[in-house]
Amino acid sequence: MEGEKRYIAVEGPIGVGKTTLARMLATALDGDLLLERTEDNPFLEKFYQDRRRHALQTQLFFLVTRYQQQKDLNQLDLFQRIIVSDHLFDRDRIFAHINLDKDELRLYDSIYTLLEARITRPDLVILLQARPEILKERIRTRGKRRERDISLEYLEEVAEAYKDYFFYYSDSPLLVVDATEIDFVRHKDDFDDLLREIKETRQGTTYYMPLGSR
Repeated sequence: MEGEKRYIAVEGPIGVGKTTLARMLATALDGDLLLERTEDNPFLEKFYQDRRRHALQTQLFFLVTRYQQQKDLNQLDLFQRIIVSDHLFDRDRIFAHINLDKDELRLYDSIYTLLEARITRPDLVILLQARPEILKERIRTRGKRRERDISLEYLEEVAEAYKDYFFYYSDSPLLVVDATEIDFVRHKDDFDDLLREIKETRQGTTYYMPLGSR
């Protein structure tokens, strides 16, 4: 494990459990945690209230912030420490294609292309998936004020965009996990079984059926 997967990124739509799993993996692997700084985005709450009006500011802020995190990542010694992140640099582009119009997307992509060439690719990407209604319930349960206006329709759009993007993803080994019926926090067996799968995953795309789904 130590010689192969120094940088692991956990991805998935809003509410699927990315940050929770990333924290648990960082602890289990004695690694450093790299968290997305969503709280820093001053446009995010306004975006959930009016997507059309605040989309471009929201996406550009996230893009620049995530790029800065990638620059910080490049300063770390990946040969000495494992890094576990709760996001992939690419995730911002997924949301940009949902939220921006054609002219805005053209501007966004020109900036993205310049920055993307300089980032570090993970040794493994873990993609968590769950049905939109499950995502909606989990978002409601965690009770973040800025997320109260997220609609089921938007979650359906996001979940579909993730499926489309990662269907063609080949930049890193990819482990796809159905997180609908499992609870990594309450059920230790679910987490331990996933951890074994992570250590065994090699190249290409692997689809993992958790213990809780069998």
